[in-house]
This record gives sequence, C-alpha cells and structure tokens, in this order.
Amino acid sequence: MSYYLLLRKTWLSNIRSLVRFHSTVTTIQKDSCATEPRKQEGFTDTFGRQHTYLRVSVTEKCNFRCLYCMPEEGVQLTPSENILTKDEIIRLLKLFSEYGVEKVRFTGGEPLVRKDFLDIVQCTKQQTNIRLAITTNGMILNKYLDSLRQSGVSGLNISLDTLTPVKFEFITRRRGHKTVLDSIFKAVEHGFPSVKVNCVVIRGFNDDEILSFCYLTKDWNITVRFIEYMPFEGNRWNTDKFVSFEEMKEKIVNEFGTLKTEQNDIHDTTKHFRIPSFVGRIGFITSMSEHFCAGCNRLRITADGNLRVCLFGNKEVSLRDYMRQGASDDELAQVVAFAVRKKDFALGGYEDMKGVASNPNRPMIHIGG
Repeated sequence: MSYYLLLRKTWLSNIRSLVRFHSTVTTIQKDSCATEPRKQEGFTDTFGRQHTYLRVSVTEKCNFRCLYCMPEEGVQLTPSENILTKDEIIRLLKLFSEYGVEKVRFTGGEPLVRKDFLDIVQCTKQQTNIRLAITTNGMILNKYLDSLRQSGVSGLNISLDTLTPVKFEFITRRRGHKTVLDSIFKAVEHGFPSVKVNCVVIRGFNDDEILSFCYLTKDWNITVRFIEYMPFEGNRWNTDKFVSFEEMKEKIVNEFGTLKTEQNDIHDTTKHFRIPSFVGRIGFITSMSEHFCAGCNRLRITADGNLRVCLFGNKEVSLRDYMRQGASDDELAQVVAFAVRKKDFALGGYEDMKGVASNPNRPMIHIGG
C-alpha cells in the first residue's frame, strides 16, 4: 500500500502534519481530543481567536531588491513547478471562505509580476464573497489600476520607504521613485476605498523623513503607516537601526501638536491617528515594541503553498503537497484546523522580540510581505 493510501486510511484518527522549515521536517501528532472543524466556528485556535483574514503570497519574484526583504547575497527562488497554480490558489480561497475568512490580501514578491494574477483576482471575486486587497511596490501598478478596480479590489497597500530618489534607489536597488509616488496619487483618484502607504522606518536611513510622510496625508485620503523595523533572515537587523513607535509619535506631536486617536478594531495591527485638519491618517505598526498578538486573526499562505499560522514562528505545513496527493477539501480543512490549534499565543512561541531576532526564519521574500 502506498504511503498516501495509508495516510488516507487513517486520516480522521491520526493526522500527521509535515511542518517544514528550510530542510527541517518535523512530525506533529494530532491531539487525541481534537475534533473535525465546523464551518460555523471557522478556524479557531485554543485562545478563542477565529481567523478571518488570510494573506496569500502569489509569487516570490519581485522587480525590486529591498534591503530589508531580500538578502544582499540574493536568495534561491522556489522552482516554478513548486509554486501554487492559479487553480490551487482559487481552491484554497474558496475553502477558507467557507470557514469564515472574510478578507484576503495578495502579496509577494510583487504580485503584479505574476502573469495570471488578474485572473486569480477575478476568479476569487466571482466565486467567493471575500474582500480583496493587494500589497504592491507600485512600480507597475499604474497600468493595472483600472482592471483591479473593476475586479473589485478594495484596498491597496503601496510600499514606499523614502521620499528622496537617491535613497529610494539605495533601499530598492532600483530606479523608479517618481513612478511609485505617482501610482499612490492615481490610486486615490481611481476611487479605491483604501489606499495605504507602508513605510519601514530605519534609523539613519529614513527616520528624518517621518514628518515629510505625514504631510502626504494633508490633502490626500491616504493612510501612511510607519512600520517598526523587524528582523528576518538576511536583512541585517540590529537594535541600532530600530526606531520605536513612541519615538516616532513624539517627533510627530512635537511638530503638529496633539494627535487625534482613531478608534481601532481589536484585530487591527495598526494604531491609527489623525493630524487635526488633515484629510488622511497616519498609523503605526508596533510589532517590536508593543505586539498585537492578542487579537490576531491572521493566517498566511506562502507562494510555495505552505500555511504559516504566525509571521514570527518558523513552522509551516504544506497545503500544496496535500492537494497534489489528492486530499479532499474536508481533509485540507482538518490540516488547517490542526495547525491553527497549535498556534502560540504570541510571537511564534518566543518570549520576546529578542528571541524572534535570534532564531532562524525565512527571508521575507519567501514568507510573503
């Protein structure tokens, strides 16, 4: 009897999830008291957190080489035959939708460089009720704005870490600063309900531009989000480069006076504020100084088909392998539910962010931004 037939025969009583990190393979036994997931309860962990938000990386390829995402020496990309196909992505999104996922964000790499990406967006919108958003570097966004808007994409997050062309070329190892800046304003003009600018703040590089980024929100309905610099493999993170939320906020308050606090949902990863009389908002993603794990409702699927229940953890289970071995949707749902039940309360099981920084993890280009 083949391995897979044997696995199917004993599936309901003893799932063996292959959890992968680089070349390490760990077998995790299913809890003896575990039960099959119920759609009305969704994918809920042992802390009562139901997961309604899924981030899906559709490619590891990118037309930028950002220093905090791509190691200087480069990375070996996953062979194309091991990347999820369009049909596999759609199948997973339909499954997750049935179990309560309400929002999907497509990431990469740069999602727009994938040739069938628009097909994925359109099929997802046609076959599910999921709200769709995209994280992009904005370099080739302009030519897709009409199609994305017509396909029902409601949110665009555009990465921009500097307003200075020379520094832009340094951090991305590419030219195109004006193109990206133009794409931000054109996205607003196209009527996308949510346009956000993601700025990773790095001391000695762009911490002197925080106020300039705030001024982007003066006349434009944009949310500028300042992201604390986080450690991932190859990005040379160290404490000297770290700028905390409190330090950034103090600098802004000294310039503009009191900030108006926006009401935040329990699942928000961003602390939102508004500068009085400004049209847009600013926000802070405080992963390092004040983690937001208590309300976490997120799951991730990497471009090569691995489910990650936590950004900071290094355990993954290959949904791609199960699909290609013939698993049914019910069996896939059990694998996901089991992984979610193994989710740690915070920080991937590490005591603090120092623990995260000192332990190996995949480069961000592999995890998905």
